[in-house]
Amino acid sequence: MLHEKKVTLRRLKPEDIPLLWEFIYGQAEPEWKKWDAPYFPIGTMTRKDFEKQKKKETKDPNPDRMYIEVEQQLIGMVTYYWEHQPSNWLEVGIVIYQPSNWHKGAGTEALKLWIQHLFDKYKLIRIGLTTWSGNTRMIRVAEKTGMREEGRIRKCRFYKGSYYDSIKMGMLREEWLAGSLKKV
Repeated sequence: MLHEKKVTLRRLKPEDIPLLWEFIYGQAEPEWKKWDAPYFPIGTMTRKDFEKQKKKETKDPNPDRMYIEVEQQLIGMVTYYWEHQPSNWLEVGIVIYQPSNWHKGAGTEALKLWIQHLFDKYKLIRIGLTTWSGNTRMIRVAEKTGMREEGRIRKCRFYKGSYYDSIKMGMLREEWLAGSLKKV
């Protein structure tokens, strides 16, 4: 578990699984998905298959995700994946599922805590985050952690009749450390 003022990052618990299924598959068009790469379909999964998959995750000794808890309530998750492991380059992601938990600082706090954890755990030179130009809130959260725009692939995401840019954000270890030292 990782703790900060508002948020706790923790592993998935078996009792979280029904709520997590509801967040992801319980609605035809969940609000969070309109911001989290909406140009990729969410797909479907039965509750039973989801439960089976997630029960394995609860036993994973080195999960690539942690779940965001605020006031002992599951509200979202942070993830990472290796863009190129031999180069120690990974990408992070975050989702807060319910709009009632947006705009309260939990996402920024969770992402900062996750970045610190990943820099501590791995010999990373950089951490990246990819989003799309329609998700200005995600861009702002990334900026608040100290990330900056590193690349823009123009008009490559099509959503609701319009083209959007893919935005590559990132930070170097030394930038993170310099920012962390200023806060102390």
